[in-house]
Amino acid sequence: MTVKPLGERVLIEVKGSEEKTAGGLVIPTAAQEKTMEGTIIAVGDADTIKLKVGDKVIYDKYAGTQIKIEGKDHILIKAEEVLAVIS
Repeated sequence: MTVKPLGERVLIEVKGSEEKTAGGLVIPTAAQEKTMEGTIIAVGDADTIKLKVGDKVIYDKYAGTQIKIEGKDHILIKAEEVLAVIS
C-alpha cells in the first residue's frame, strides 16, 4: 500500500521504542512511552515544506493521525508539527 500525503503534510515511520530497560527488565507494551522520533517516508506537494524523504525528525507528542502500513507504525502530520531534524 502506498500513502502520498497531500498539501503540507508528511508521512513519518515511527521509530520503535525499546522493550527492555538498561537493567534488562521487559516493559509491557501498554506501559511504554509513546515515541516522538521517526524517519520521513513521504512529503506532501506544497512548495513550503523544507523537509525531505529520509530526514530523521522529532515531532510533537500528540500530533497527527496514527496509521499502520504493512504492519509498521506511521504517523501523518502537518510539516509545521515537526519540531526538529536530527543529524
